[in-house]
Amino acid sequence: MNRFWTGAAAIAASVVLQVMLASHIAPFGVVPSFPLLVVITLAFVQGPGSGASAGFAAGLALDLLGSGPIGAWALVLTVVGYLAGMLEANLFAEGWLLPVTVALLAGIAAEFAYLIVLSVLGVDVAFWKSVLGVVIPRGIYNSVLALLLYPWLARFLRTDRSVKSFRRLA
Repeated sequence: MNRFWTGAAAIAASVVLQVMLASHIAPFGVVPSFPLLVVITLAFVQGPGSGASAGFAAGLALDLLGSGPIGAWALVLTVVGYLAGMLEANLFAEGWLLPVTVALLAGIAAEFAYLIVLSVLGVDVAFWKSVLGVVIPRGIYNSVLALLLYPWLARFLRTDRSVKSFRRLA
């Protein structure tokens, strides 16, 4: 039960940071996605079930607080959380390169999938302009943030055993 509350607190904090802080740390207009980083980290640490649940909760919170269609972020983050969680058994080796690479790919995939969902729902978006101006820069920005935040987040979210150093998180 402790894992549930830890994950819920991380999701709530990420949504609050997204609403209050993200637009203020947006170089060149590129806004980070804190809930996406938490969902990916939770999926890495706890597996596909927790990743999907966290993705749904974070996505629904973003949908309810945002101006887009309700359910779009919930769908996208649920799928991304599940797929990232499938790498749980193979992800944690010595080093940080694989988690950051997966965060980059998952971030780009999530933003691209959200753009596709918006297009399917009939929201008028400039698709290719958004891919070049939002999806790719935001994916790169999120991967840089993952490089900085991932060790701390993984340490906070891993409650099943103590972590003595950042050298090996699993």
